[in-house]
Amino acid sequence: MYVILTSKPGLYTSTLEAEDAVVETYQYLFYGRCKAVFQIARLESDKKVRIVEDEPPHVRNVVSTKFLEHFETLDQARAELNHLVRFGGLDAVLQRCQTSEAAV
Repeated sequence: MYVILTSKPGLYTSTLEAEDAVVETYQYLFYGRCKAVFQIARLESDKKVRIVEDEPPHVRNVVSTKFLEHFETLDQARAELNHLVRFGGLDAVLQRCQTSEAAV
């Protein structure tokens, strides 16, 4: 199964307890500015996602992936991402990148 994690630069960062499960990372560029980073992760079972605010006091939450939408295939997860970022004629782009290049 696959899940989509979202981080918003300057607001919060989401990380999976099993880093090697992330298979693709995308930056969401809205009029050329990175507004979010999406990571598609492959899971064999439910894991924990750590969400940490970027600003002090760096509030942390841990959420199970069982509460996230699941996708049977990588293509279904990609299709959902494409659906999320398309808004008519707005300048919104999903740009695939290496996890290390993502602005999180």
